[in-house]
Amino acid sequence: MEILAFGVQADERPLLERAFAGRHQVRSLDIFLNRDTAPIAQHYEIVSTSVNADLSAEVLQSLAAGGTKMIAQRATGFNNIDLQAAADLGLSVGRVASYSPYAVAEFAWALALAVNRHLVRAAHRTRNFDFRLDGLMGRDLRGRTAGVLGTGRIGEAFSRIAHGFGMRLLGWDVTENPRCAELGMTYVGPEQLFAEADLVSLHVPLVAATRHLVDAAALAAMKDDAILINSSRGGLVDAAALVETLKAGRLTGVGLDVYEEEAGLFFFDKSVEGIGDDTLARLMTFSNVLITSHQAYFTEEAVGRIIETTVRNVEDHLAGRTNENMLVTRGQLPAAAR
Repeated sequence: MEILAFGVQADERPLLERAFAGRHQVRSLDIFLNRDTAPIAQHYEIVSTSVNADLSAEVLQSLAAGGTKMIAQRATGFNNIDLQAAADLGLSVGRVASYSPYAVAEFAWALALAVNRHLVRAAHRTRNFDFRLDGLMGRDLRGRTAGVLGTGRIGEAFSRIAHGFGMRLLGWDVTENPRCAELGMTYVGPEQLFAEADLVSLHVPLVAATRHLVDAAALAAMKDDAILINSSRGGLVDAAALVETLKAGRLTGVGLDVYEEEAGLFFFDKSVEGIGDDTLARLMTFSNVLITSHQAYFTEEAVGRIIETTVRNVEDHLAGRTNENMLVTRGQLPAAAR
């Protein structure tokens, strides 16, 4: 069988094709799945998609009409998938429930350290042989407070690094993680966390209850010299409110690996045509803001695990089995999702 894979990065392609070798052929495309590209999948029973795929009802209808039976998403989040529409169409939808939490946690810390110590500005200066230290003063993290919103596997990994720095830990989640409590984390409400944390890092999924978790009110509650890091989902932060906060001269630094309207921008070369997103363009003008394009997960270990799980999801589908990664199985939603 030949599988059609959308949104395959250059570094990912040989790993994906090698993993399926001897099982199935893979046609790898660097374009992303959306309403315009969906017709390419005609006659492909299995389609694999990336994190920014558009799997709305319209796209799913196009895929189903073309003969697609299964969608194997190479990502954890599924806020981009209309699961009810997939079920109504009799499709199966799989994802990657988990992969290396260290990839994302370590990258979140890379962003935090970079904005705290002004590494991007410093690197640009030294490339121009400007070796002054003016405006580059950072702060010790030891003894300061890290606020971690979401203490699952990634949030726990982030917290362990914070603990290693000697930071006080505040956490917020619907369920407390006993391993984080063992590190000395105190669970508090989000209002207290925003008010007391010197560093706020987001590690919650994007669902209706967490959309714009960091809104104008949350930003107003944060310390003027706080650092905000988001390596989870762009919709957790109200970007327009963040711009206004930064315009007011508040926040020491912001590190964003995700952005609410990143689809159609991230993973593409826009260096010639530019971008029409005024909010993102404005964010990039602030010297204390560092934006990367959804690369926190992008390590050999994490991508390898993602691909291994995708292979397993495909093989289980073909064998008529289900597993913990399946969001929809032959038109059936799990009871918890109904």
